[in-house]
Amino acid sequence: MQRRHFHKSLIAALAGLAFSSLAPAAMAQAAFPGNKPIRLIVPWNAGGSNDIAARAISNILSEQGIRVIVENVPGATGSIGMTRVANADPDGYTVGMGTSSTLSLIAQNLTNLKSEQFAPIARVTTDPLVLLVSTKGPATDVDSFLAHVKKNPGKITIGTPGNNNLNHYFAIMTGRVAGTEIIATPYTGGSKVVVDLAGRQIDAAVLKPSESKSQMDAGLVKPIAVFADERLKALPNVPTFKEKGMNVYPYGPLVQMAYLVAPAGTPIQIRERLTTIFSSAILSPKFRALAAEGGALVDDLTGLALNREIETVQKSLGEVAKKVFPPTDKK
Repeated sequence: MQRRHFHKSLIAALAGLAFSSLAPAAMAQAAFPGNKPIRLIVPWNAGGSNDIAARAISNILSEQGIRVIVENVPGATGSIGMTRVANADPDGYTVGMGTSSTLSLIAQNLTNLKSEQFAPIARVTTDPLVLLVSTKGPATDVDSFLAHVKKNPGKITIGTPGNNNLNHYFAIMTGRVAGTEIIATPYTGGSKVVVDLAGRQIDAAVLKPSESKSQMDAGLVKPIAVFADERLKALPNVPTFKEKGMNVYPYGPLVQMAYLVAPAGTPIQIRERLTTIFSSAILSPKFRALAAEGGALVDDLTGLALNREIETVQKSLGEVAKKVFPPTDKK
């Protein structure tokens, strides 16, 4: 009888010990983030598409009582801001907006950053890119623009947010389908590109629709072609390069995306909580509607699945870069 009582006591003690070891982690996850705000670093200027998405997510989460402070840290095609994320305390209170642009730099060894420095949380959007011109310029459609490029070899400027990234790649490919070269002009964010395009400081730009919507609505800039296989629902009257018989994907398809990451080393419980928090905003009807308006796609890619997608995109960008970007760009 005493032995039976001893066994029951031992089992109860072990169960209590197991619960006590798990309870703090579970409680920490449930309590996070508490009253402390989460800092979301956007490595681009305010007013660009990634900044717009980040602030929309922040507003949606504020309605749930979760404070997210958006901080713009532009420069070096996203490297400066993402370096700050990588070096932040891995406590869940700092996350960053990664993009294909920074992945392209990592793939080409043009930054000291490594993907292993980050813990993927959730994809924000997959974004199409479009070629835009000023409505006061000489071109009215893609055919007249390419004719203009051909008549002025090596003189036409195409603005891009950052360089050695997907926007830069498509700027170069625009010249190539015209049979000549263009001058790729990098900026620290899409908002600055579209302002200079509207002011005719540059001849064209490669941007996301969401980065130029207000200027399009105001009649200052005009999208003339989409770098995609199908027309965008948000821009149904704008043709694709493909339907024009121009191949801007000679080395295979490429993906432009934005996604959230935490510093590597962030505890798994906190990462799971971050995924839950941000996914609730990204998958909300309000954010989906905003994304659709800008021609972007939204899905529920998170965690390990997102990590695999990041690896695939980075590898593809690295291979394409070898064939497109001249060595002189790699400084």
